[in-house]
Amino acid sequence: MDKLFSLFGIARAARLVELGYDKSLESIHRNKAYVVFVASDISIKTKRGLIFAAEKNKIPVTTLPQNITDFSAALDIKTGIISINNAGFSKKMLEIYKSNLDFRGCQQ
Repeated sequence: MDKLFSLFGIARAARLVELGYDKSLESIHRNKAYVVFVASDISIKTKRGLIFAAEKNKIPVTTLPQNITDFSAALDIKTGIISINNAGFSKKMLEIYKSNLDFRGCQQ
């Protein structure tokens, strides 16, 4: 997941992300988001709101095993939600996430 969080930082520096619930929701509604990543410990109500909006626009919402503290440390701002607003970055991030899942599945 280090690669994924490194890409989060690069995408943030390039201003290709929105952080937090309100900004991510706005990004979803404006069809700018390609994928939304959420921390494992965000509230169910918050996650439900994101999923509801994202499903309407066919945008994947992915829950990562990291918590808000991990997100905050990687991005230098307290957040548990990040929407990726670039097709290339979102594709690569989903590939990294899925490859990490496959790798962990092989080790068990």
